[in-house]
Amino acid sequence: MTIQTRTIEYFHEDVRLEGLLAYDDGPSEPRPAVLVCHTWAGRDEFACNRARRLAELGYIGFALDMYGNGKVGSGPEENAKLMQPFMDDRALLQARITAALDAARGLKEVNARRIAAVGFCFGGLCVLDLARTGANFRGVVSFHGLLIPPGTMPPNPIKAKVLVLHGHDDPMAPPEQVLALEQELTAAGCDWQVHVYGGTVHAFTNPHANDPAFGTVYDATADARSWQSMRNFLAEVLE
Repeated sequence: MTIQTRTIEYFHEDVRLEGLLAYDDGPSEPRPAVLVCHTWAGRDEFACNRARRLAELGYIGFALDMYGNGKVGSGPEENAKLMQPFMDDRALLQARITAALDAARGLKEVNARRIAAVGFCFGGLCVLDLARTGANFRGVVSFHGLLIPPGTMPPNPIKAKVLVLHGHDDPMAPPEQVLALEQELTAAGCDWQVHVYGGTVHAFTNPHANDPAFGTVYDATADARSWQSMRNFLAEVLE
């Protein structure tokens, strides 16, 4: 098995977006695909590596681009500036990630009826919002995602199954937000799960996260457990 990658150019309105496709070059038939939505930093090596790891599991990994032209922030200040327009305009966020879903569906390698999405931090919010659009795809996994609801946007029935992997002590999404999300997903008729890891804060899957004052610390155990939970979930929803 050899993992191949190539850049995928796609568009949302007049914004050029640059995704990374990762796939095993062995099978020729279309296969299930998993979108990977990046953190506030942009479509960086962390997101691309997760796409490659998904390809090693037999999926088509598609590291999508929310910011345009594969833009990656240089640090927290620039990352926040890149993310904020989408936090302020959730309709824009939902339209931008829907463009990635549409792009993936159009790829020859992808079985368009078997697509899921995973996201990390800001990306966790993005994939939850993709589910909130009512889009007809298989499922989403949020790793230490932001859980802020879309506000005044009208709710839709959620067709995708949802798995939320969350640190109990995450200061960016405290327990009351987890409970509110559970209530929201139940009201939307969603098939949902929430796995909460005790003694765990934000960014627990990122080996470079080491800022306790900011609430971001890598946790190898939570990283391994959450990845295995994702594997089990994808095996179920993409069968």
